[in-house]
Amino acid sequence: MGLTVQRREFVTLLGGAAASWPLASRAQQPVLPVVAFIRDGSAASSVRLAGAFRTGLSETGYVEGQNVTVEYHWLEGQYDRLPALLADLVRRQVGVIATAGTLPSLAAKAATSTIPIVFGVGDDPVRLGLVASLARPGGNATGVNFFANEVTAKRLRLLHDLVPKAVRIAVLLNPENAAVSEVTIQNVQEAAPMLGLQFQILNASTIGEIDAAFANLARQRPDALFVAGDAFFVNQRAQLAALTARDGIPTAYSVREHVAAGGLMSYGGDLTDTIRQVGVYTGSILKGAKVAELPVLQSTKFDFVINLKTARALGIEVPSALLLIADEVIE
Repeated sequence: MGLTVQRREFVTLLGGAAASWPLASRAQQPVLPVVAFIRDGSAASSVRLAGAFRTGLSETGYVEGQNVTVEYHWLEGQYDRLPALLADLVRRQVGVIATAGTLPSLAAKAATSTIPIVFGVGDDPVRLGLVASLARPGGNATGVNFFANEVTAKRLRLLHDLVPKAVRIAVLLNPENAAVSEVTIQNVQEAAPMLGLQFQILNASTIGEIDAAFANLARQRPDALFVAGDAFFVNQRAQLAALTARDGIPTAYSVREHVAAGGLMSYGGDLTDTIRQVGVYTGSILKGAKVAELPVLQSTKFDFVINLKTARALGIEVPSALLLIADEVIE
């Protein structure tokens, strides 16, 4: 009898231990580092950028879902969501905050001085206060400057070359994105007189305000339109393409997505390559690189894209010289 009891106890003990093995195994599995990726656009307009970010991570050995968790936060132009979002990320102490756009980057910098931040911005990060210097950022932020604002003069010049008779230019800005709007105005003010251009400012931060701005354009009848680089406008690229086609107004944009949607032309830094580099820096930091010692990278790739179909619809004959220097011609 005693022998039977001992055997039962042994079997029970063995069964209990076996039942606990999976739990112990699960408990020992490492917790994946969490990266928060914040973009001021929408998920639909950022598919290419999300893919570029994952590509950059993979170049440093990180694969989403395998050894890193990526949280994507699409603001869709609703910048008032930033404080609550960043407060949550700081509370949870995510591994890295990666940002695309000036306002998300500034908000992240204001929210934390300890969590590493990797930004992609179009303006000078030193002037913005994101870093102490390009060579030695010195704090918890570094990233890539893709010169979205610095190429304003070149974009205006290309628009002028494409539509040489254009003299009066309307500039469409999003006042909700003050950092970008202010720099755009400043750059246009400096560049326009050198090209013999006059300009007027139009503001729009909602779908309805875009419609109102085009109603104003119909009354003022400028020769061309210059749209500031802003994620909200990228989100509304179909609306902008339809309105510019309806009103027959040649329009210059900062990114290719507008031209693919039917816009006339774009010129600006290669945002896809920028976000890939943001992914590379994010992975490097996860592997132990010190943020303060990673120099700010400066984009060297710029894209000039023309939509020939749109040009024909507007009655514009694209000079062969522009076709030769275009990085992409959409037919």
